[in-house]
Amino acid sequence: MRISIINGPNLNLLGKRETDIYGNIPFEQFMERLKSKHSSVEFSYFQSNVEGELINELQRVGYEYDGIVLNPAGYTHTSVAIGDAIAAIKAPVVEVHISNVHAREDFRKLSHVSGKSAGSIFGLGLKGYELAIEYLLSLQPSR
Repeated sequence: MRISIINGPNLNLLGKRETDIYGNIPFEQFMERLKSKHSSVEFSYFQSNVEGELINELQRVGYEYDGIVLNPAGYTHTSVAIGDAIAAIKAPVVEVHISNVHAREDFRKLSHVSGKSAGSIFGLGLKGYELAIEYLLSLQPSR
């Protein structure tokens, strides 16, 4: 099984920025834990602060991978184009947010991604990525 994890803007600063909200573990370190836990999964990881690069990556993996875990970060609330990219691809997408966006500023309650995704996970920290992976694994027929 192939799963792509795509992170949006400012998530390259995990472990450094607002550690009270986002924790103190860099995402690369967390990825190594995921790879160890799910050794049968082929992971790819992509992070960008640029909206168009995120769309390009969704389109690139959206027809080749079995599932995508996407944290569009701030683009969740502003990017119709990312929502459209999700609707255009074959792979199921699970939207993940480390913080509970519904407990934050009102503008964060709008998502252009949730309605196009297979599901959404909010506020469970990095555990949300693990739950998204478990869900995507559950979609695969047992061998």
